[in-house]
Amino acid sequence: QVQLVESGGGLVQPGASLTLSCAASTTSHSITHMAWYRQAQGKQRELVALITSDDSGDSTNYADSVKGRFTISRDNAGNTVYLQMNNLKPEDTAVYYCSVGGNNRGTRRWDTYWGQGTQVTVSS
Repeated sequence: QVQLVESGGGLVQPGASLTLSCAASTTSHSITHMAWYRQAQGKQRELVALITSDDSGDSTNYADSVKGRFTISRDNAGNTVYLQMNNLKPEDTAVYYCSVGGNNRGTRRWDTYWGQGTQVTVSS
């Protein structure tokens, strides 16, 4: 099992910055994929940023709408993923969800886990 604890959401003005964090606790899984999704009211959930890790290092991918403004990173010590959000816009308003994926060390089965979500509201 994997437990996820998200933090960092809030209400900010346009142009402000905010950092989300998601701490994953597990003894059963090797986490290789960590991502942030968001879901605005009345819209489908969408991928915001993804970081994948293997022997060669970390790779990142971003939605076009956040490229150059958001940065996803992962701490080397463990399974915490961050989303640094700069120059926030009203259209970034959504519930942001952390998602992690990895193989169970015993069964090798791939599992995906979701955080509870944190609200980000960008408004003047």
